[in-house]
Amino acid sequence: MEEYSEFQKARQQYTPKLPPALLRGAEVRVVEGKRTSSAASEEAIAALFPHIFGSPLLTFVPKVAYDGAPAINAGVIFSGGQAPGGHNVAAGLFDGLKSLDEGCRLYGFTNGPDGLIKNKYKELTVGEINRYRNTGGFDLICSSRTKLEKIEQFESVARNCSKLDISAVVIIGGDDSNTNACLLAEFFVDNNIPIQVIGCPKTIDGDLKNQWIESSFGFDTASKVYSGLIGNIERDALSAGKYWHFIKLMGRSASHLTLECALQAHPNVTLISEEIQAQNIPLSQIVNEIAEVVAERSSKGMNFGVVLVPEGLIEFIPEIGVLIGELNDIFAKYGKKVDALDDFDKESYITRYLTSQSSIVYQSLPTSIRAQLCAERDPHGNVQVSVVETEKMLAEMVQQRLRGLMQQGRYSASFHPAFHFFGYEGRCAAPSNFDANYCYSIGYNAAALIAAGKTGYMSCIGNTDRPSTEWVAGGVPLTAMMNMERRKGEDRPVIKKSLVDLEGRPFQYFRERRQAWKNGTEYRYPCGVQYFGPAGVCDEITMTLRLEKEAQKEKTAKEQEFQPTQSNIAK
Repeated sequence: MEEYSEFQKARQQYTPKLPPALLRGAEVRVVEGKRTSSAASEEAIAALFPHIFGSPLLTFVPKVAYDGAPAINAGVIFSGGQAPGGHNVAAGLFDGLKSLDEGCRLYGFTNGPDGLIKNKYKELTVGEINRYRNTGGFDLICSSRTKLEKIEQFESVARNCSKLDISAVVIIGGDDSNTNACLLAEFFVDNNIPIQVIGCPKTIDGDLKNQWIESSFGFDTASKVYSGLIGNIERDALSAGKYWHFIKLMGRSASHLTLECALQAHPNVTLISEEIQAQNIPLSQIVNEIAEVVAERSSKGMNFGVVLVPEGLIEFIPEIGVLIGELNDIFAKYGKKVDALDDFDKESYITRYLTSQSSIVYQSLPTSIRAQLCAERDPHGNVQVSVVETEKMLAEMVQQRLRGLMQQGRYSASFHPAFHFFGYEGRCAAPSNFDANYCYSIGYNAAALIAAGKTGYMSCIGNTDRPSTEWVAGGVPLTAMMNMERRKGEDRPVIKKSLVDLEGRPFQYFRERRQAWKNGTEYRYPCGVQYFGPAGVCDEITMTLRLEKEAQKEKTAKEQEFQPTQSNIAK
């Protein structure tokens, strides 16, 4: 029999907040805004999605009277890796559907897209939904990383939905999953299949955001979990006085999590992948700069420190990025042959197809890193960056550099590195108040989009830096976020990832302060997610969101200041 902790019991009692427009349940009115384009590659995206491209932005406002709606059946899946708050999206969707009509039914397809394709499902009941409110994880119906991108898959989905009389599918996932949602929506419209498709923005990496999506759900919780752990390690480093902690943080492509954790905890060194790529900083320079910080701190009696390393860093280092690109091309052509070889023969075979420069780079890497670059590949067939122990590679190379500084008389201490990878520790945490509210609103809003008869939209909640009483609910067309990218040797439509903006306020704030953090012990201890206590502590938003919104408001104020009005025209 399942036994609940006191925390679980208390957390289940939390009532998530909603934007004002959704407080009256189904009594909402749709306001259509301007028609949309795409993030890039407009001509190609328009050609690939002729039926749903250019749809308008949507905003929901309260409706004076509600004339009822027929009961509908909807399906929902989790797609991709877990993120805190997923269960609240499902709960919000369930409650939103019931607000339309008590006869509405919600089917959860188990194991993500696999269940949708293979018709593995269970009907979600109020009792089951109640058990999962405000809980972490995706175990209500579980997930998978199967791609929904083939015609035969779309046809299976249509058949399976037809059996259950499902007229809407909600896909809760990241950029790839919502790209698949867009493809599925277009297929249904093109084939006159009356099934709507709605997406919900999920990923702890924070790279599914843009001018409409202010944050992907799960980012708030995960960043707070990791920041709390980093603060603990900083306190330990300060107490022991003899360890250098290299901490790798999740973030396959973007460094948003790493940057947010730096803003929260003030570590001594933080590597931002996007900056390294933009400034074309080679591996040797990265290593030298870390070694110089180690030596400088040692000269002041501080033989300890903390280094943050984003998970995807290795492919942003210019010469290694080129190497990985070449490896991906080799795997695309000769993957089966490579997989059949042992490690020694594998390296020999691979170097045969590398350019001379990439071959030199490959051979210069530690043996363990070379093996990891050739290990099992990701679902796209590319190098699986997450298995590459970049933090250990950096520490090993820093240690080599410190030996050189020792010979020069510039370093005389012992270097003791310690390693951490924060990933799974944050993916399934109970959602913070922000994520509990945000996710519930996203799900409830998805039901409103279904009621409005929309398809090919992402559920969108805005104004999230303000109290929920000021949140705005609506929808943005999935095509508005799309561009063309090279995948598996082909140009394919995908939702554009949001990388760290080096001109943005969060990075600028970090850049102005990092030198002081390098040289001192200005550690900050955020203590992770706070679920109970003062609102100022429990409802605190990420520094990334706060700084981005501050910059946005300042920009708007300046633009309005120079708008010609009747009064200043008269002057």
